[in-house]
Parts: sequence; C-alpha cells; structure tokens
Amino acid sequence: MALVAAVVLLGTGGAYATAANAESDLTIAQDHTVSLLKQEQGFAEVKTVQAQSALITSAQQVGGSTEIDWGTTLEGIQASLPSGVAITGVQVDSATPLQAFSQSTAPLQGPRVATVTVTATTAVLPSVSDWITALELIPGYVDANANSVTLGTDDSGGYTANLTIHLDTGAYDGKYAAEKGE
Repeated sequence: MALVAAVVLLGTGGAYATAANAESDLTIAQDHTVSLLKQEQGFAEVKTVQAQSALITSAQQVGGSTEIDWGTTLEGIQASLPSGVAITGVQVDSATPLQAFSQSTAPLQGPRVATVTVTATTAVLPSVSDWITALELIPGYVDANANSVTLGTDDSGGYTANLTIHLDTGAYDGKYAAEKGE
C-alpha cells in the first residue's frame, strides 16, 4: 500500500510539474504574441496603403478594360484611304466598362465593341471596296459598310463617301490589363 501511495505521489508530482511547465510555456507564448501584435500595429498604415494600392490597380484594370488607342486606330484609318481621299468627319461610339456595346441584329455582322463612322471626300469616284480591304489591317477590324457615296451638288463636283467600321475586342489596347499570374 505504501508503494502504491508513493507511486501516486510521484505521478501527481510529475503531473503538477508538467502542468506548471506548460503554464509557463503558455505565458511566454502569450507574451510573445502580444509583442508581435504590438509590432504589427506599427505596420497598420502600410497594410492600409497596400490594400488601397490593390484597389486602385483593380479599378484601373476595370476602367481601362474597354480602352481603345484611338490615335493609332484613326491613323490606321487615315493610312487606309485611297489616294486623293480626305476625311472630313469622324464619329466614334464604343463600349464602356459599365455598359456593353449594343450589337447589331442584322445577319452576318460580327460582334463588336466599337463603331467608327467616317465621312470622306474625293474629286473622283472612290473605290470603296479597295478602301474596305485596306481597313482589314486595323487592329480589331470586324467589318465595314459603305453607307453612301454621293456626288456633290456644288460646282466643284467631287464625291462624299460615308463608311461605318466595326471593331471587336482586338482593338482594346490592354494598357491596364492584369499581368498573367496576378
């Protein structure tokens, strides 16, 4: 019986020592956690700036998702003109990040994100089919329609051509697109 009592006392003492050691370790770990949290609070502003920066980058990606480099596109249209033809008017309609571009219900017209309507004048009857063929080099070109070619009514004569050009997502410049892997 004395032996059992001694074993129980030793077991209880060992358990108490282990519990005391674990409680000491827990206190040290809690103190370390409090210290780390205080250090982390010093970087709270950095975390806020990082979050704001990520939000700005996302906003740029959304806002610029439908951006077309109109300068380059219009230069391409200008370069496609047959000789002796001069642009007298341009009208542009395109999608926005918040509103999709309305699609045509006419058959055989491809999906588009922008439309450019060009009015041009020339002294001689223009070859609209050659002009439309040359437009195929413009990034995002889908198709083009010759709306009208009219003979001028004044003494100078000449012709006025009106052409509608449709562009698809290939016209987007992708300046703010997310990098792969982001």
